[in-house]
Amino acid sequence: MKICIIGTGYVGLVTGTCLSDFGLEVICVDKDSEKIHDLNSGKIPIYEPNLEALIKKNVITHRLSFTTDLEKAIMQSKAIFIAVGTPPNHDGSANLEQIEEVAKEVAGYINEYKVIVNKSTVPVGTAHRIKEIIKEYQTLSHPFSFDVVSNPEFLREGSAVYDFTHPDKIVIGTESDKALKIMQEIYRPLYLIDTPFVITNPETAELIKYACNAFLATKVTFINEIANLCEKVGADVHQIAKAMGLDGRISPKFLHPGPGYGGSCFPKDTKALYNFAVSNEYQFKILEGVISANERQRELMVKKISRLVGDLKGKIIAILGLAFKQDTDDIRESASIDIIKILLKEGARIKCFDPLAMENTKKILPNLNYCQDEYETAKDSHVLVIATEANQFRNLNLSKIKTLLKSPILLDMRNLYEPEKVKKLGFIYEGVGRK
Repeated sequence: MKICIIGTGYVGLVTGTCLSDFGLEVICVDKDSEKIHDLNSGKIPIYEPNLEALIKKNVITHRLSFTTDLEKAIMQSKAIFIAVGTPPNHDGSANLEQIEEVAKEVAGYINEYKVIVNKSTVPVGTAHRIKEIIKEYQTLSHPFSFDVVSNPEFLREGSAVYDFTHPDKIVIGTESDKALKIMQEIYRPLYLIDTPFVITNPETAELIKYACNAFLATKVTFINEIANLCEKVGADVHQIAKAMGLDGRISPKFLHPGPGYGGSCFPKDTKALYNFAVSNEYQFKILEGVISANERQRELMVKKISRLVGDLKGKIIAILGLAFKQDTDDIRESASIDIIKILLKEGARIKCFDPLAMENTKKILPNLNYCQDEYETAKDSHVLVIATEANQFRNLNLSKIKTLLKSPILLDMRNLYEPEKVKKLGFIYEGVGRK
């Protein structure tokens, strides 16, 4: 079976690569000719552990290819995966322009029965909308049959390849037995390792994706709110999170306090779900609070910095970590970037370092002082701020850091260090939610 993946962004590239590694022949299509040229030249546009090696392996075996020729790719393929972006509109709702454009193009190239699989994160009703568009734009003389399936992705940046090949679930939203059988054949390697399959209608599948991300964002925000309360009363959020995580009904995942969630999914999807609820005349109060509290968390981190160094104007702030999380170069909705922008408005000067994300940051903040490592970043700065939980930030030579800083102040937004140990070295130390 041949598979066509439309869109070579994060989801499309990981999906196409992993499906080719399942033994399927996959054609990845993108209208960005420069990106396709880079991919065909072995240049990978995103950083994701193990992805580059997997791409090379499957390109060599001719199971994976990249092209701008959408017509040929669709005509040769049994299943067409849509994996294009759904960026937020100004009101937070999902922008479906790329989805609709793809649906129109697909309609003109269907030459036999096809399964159209939507991988993009979209509001409820999008599968139906895709179906209607294809019907409308199909060549009237050749109205070939097709089915539209909702098959949301649940990939974590930094572990996306593992997540695709070892998922906790596969969600397939369809009302067609024929389409279901094709989807089951595509995912057969996962069925053989007893991966749970959730078979439902397209509307439910579409809402599952939003529900999962909104709940995880709520969990992150809840522990941040507890952390803020801990600082008021002298409690330790780490002990609270540990106790909560031992409760089997809660689990320890996503109970790590910090500067707030970010990335390409949680901010976009929480706002899109909230907007969708409002459009259906429902006030999603919990989600409204989550979005508001997450935005406030950035401001609270800046207040911490100000409390530690005084007036921010002219102060040199050393920031370790620019990506929204470790093991990625993605700075979309990064808490660190948001905090830097606030600091700049207050007149602070920024020195920064990130093992992966500096090139992406330079595109939007070219005037920061980008450093070679953690120690150059700390040199002559008024405070060192750990904003991302990168592994190499967990074992800093703090004695050396202390000699480099103008004043020995460490703000650990990710709680990577034990407060008492750092204070014994002579630091003024502050974490998040720790006494």
